[in-house]
Amino acid sequence: MKRESPQRLVSSEFSLAMLKVVRTSGSDGEPFQVFLNPAEDDWRKAIYMRANISCGQKPRDNWVVLTSPYHFTDTTNLQRRFGIFAQTCISVFSNASEQLRLVGEAQADVLDGYSGSIFLLAREAQKEGLNSIRPRMIFGTAELIDRDSTRLIERVFGAPYYDQFGCAELDRTGWQCPSRTGYHMDVDSVITQFVDEDGEDVSVGERGDVIYTSLFNYSMPLIRYAVGDVGIPSNETCPCGRQLPLMKVVEGRKTSFLVLDEGKFLSPNTLKTVMDMFELYDKIDKFRIIQKQVDSFKITVELRDKQANQKDFSQKLVRHIVRMLDRLFPGSRFDEGYFEVEFVDKILVDSSGKHKSIFSEVLAY
Repeated sequence: MKRESPQRLVSSEFSLAMLKVVRTSGSDGEPFQVFLNPAEDDWRKAIYMRANISCGQKPRDNWVVLTSPYHFTDTTNLQRRFGIFAQTCISVFSNASEQLRLVGEAQADVLDGYSGSIFLLAREAQKEGLNSIRPRMIFGTAELIDRDSTRLIERVFGAPYYDQFGCAELDRTGWQCPSRTGYHMDVDSVITQFVDEDGEDVSVGERGDVIYTSLFNYSMPLIRYAVGDVGIPSNETCPCGRQLPLMKVVEGRKTSFLVLDEGKFLSPNTLKTVMDMFELYDKIDKFRIIQKQVDSFKITVELRDKQANQKDFSQKLVRHIVRMLDRLFPGSRFDEGYFEVEFVDKILVDSSGKHKSIFSEVLAY
C-alpha cells in the first residue's frame, strides 16, 4: 500500500500544527502516525481511565508506569499539581535494578506499563529476593504474555494482574475487569470486528483478524483499520454485571522475549521503542528484526527512499541500537558486529500471512 502524506490523511478542517502526533510501528514494523485534536486526546484518556477505575484505581493512588520516554508528558501539569491520576513514569531503558529502586521509592499503589517489561521486573525482584513492592493492582499493556508469566508477576508482587488490549493508534480497546472472564470491549469508542481471510465476520468463538473503526477521531478517521492482532468474539455475560460485550485474545508466548547473554532478556516492545527513537526512523517504510543467536541479529529494512545512502544509514542504525542497549544493560558491552543490516525492496509476509516485526529464534527458557 502506498503511504499517503499526513495532510492527505487528516481532515481539511484541521491544521497539522495544532494536532497531537502518536507514532507507532505496530506489530508489523511499519512506521505510522496518527493525529489527534485536544478533544479526541481527552476522550482517549477518559476511556482509558474507565478500565483502571473499574478495577479499583483511585484518583490519588501512586500510579507508577514503565513506559517509553515519549509518554513522560502524558500527565498534565495540573494533574501533577493536584495529584489526580498523575503518573510517575519510569523509562523502559532504565536497567532492571534501577527500575526496582524507583518503583520501590514511589511506593506504587498501581503498577502499570508494558507487559513484557513488568514481567522482566518481576523476574529481577524474584532474583534479588525483594518483596517490598506491594501494589494493589497491576495493569499490563502493549504486548501479550502467557499465563505462566502473569502468574509469576502476581506471585512476586502479591497483586492481581489485569491485561489491557489495544493499539497505539486507538489506545486501549479491550480490558480485563476483576472477574477476568474476558476482555470488555470499548464499543462506545471503537467498533471492533473479527474477520476471516475474506474480510467476513467470523462466528462467536472463532478466531478472526481484529479490525477497528474509530468512533471518536474526526481529525484522522480510521475505518476498518487492521492492526495484525487476532481475537475471538464472545457471547458470554461477565459476572461483574457490566454490559460491555466481551472478547478473548490469543495468549502471548514465552519465546517472544529476546535472549541476551548472562541470563538477560529483552521484550520485543522495548526493542520497538528503540527503533521508534532512531533519528532516521521516518525514512523506514518497514522493518523486521530476527534474533538468530544470542549474539546475532538480522535487521531487514525497507527504505522509503530507495536512493538513500545505505552504508551511512546502516552504521547509524547499528550504533543507535548498541547505544540504547548499553544504557539498558550497563556493563554488558554490545558489539556492533552482533547486528547485520540488509536492505530489500519489499519485506514479505510470513507463511501465516502476517508480518511480525521482531521475534527470536532462540529458546528463551
